Amino acid sequence: MTHHLVRRAKASDLPEILDMVHALAAHHGDTAAVTLNDLRRDLMGDHPWVIALVASGDDGLAGYAVLCPLVQMQYGVRGMDMHHLFVQASARGCGLGQALVEGCKSEVQSLGCRYMVVGTHPENAAAGAFYRAAGFDDMPPPGPRFRIRL
Repeated sequence: MTHHLVRRAKASDLPEILDMVHALAAHHGDTAAVTLNDLRRDLMGDHPWVIALVASGDDGLAGYAVLCPLVQMQYGVRGMDMHHLFVQASARGCGLGQALVEGCKSEVQSLGCRYMVVGTHPENAAAGAFYRAAGFDDMPPPGPRFRIRL
């Protein structure tokens, strides 16, 4: 595996991250509505909501991952959801995704977390195989969940 630089995102990365977020949404048939101001607020604001890691390629940023905090309060256990993992099509197949997963694992451990989860579309067999190869275990489906719009 080639060595890839994975680091926390900085403000100057936001335009490239925005492009990749839009590309990931398009890949899944979604239309992204996120703006540069949304990213600035959520990644760089006074109270960052999530953590983003980026990976360099030959021509700038080639991938990113976003981590969202989780907690199992009754056990005193912290965790993270790897909410996004994306590698530019031109950089796939050279270990960049694995480097981002390893970077996320290091980041999560440094924050005192005891687990990291990731979800995929049920029909995305390639993603499932990738995560299993990276050491993730299959989880049973969650029970009922509810949401209220505010």
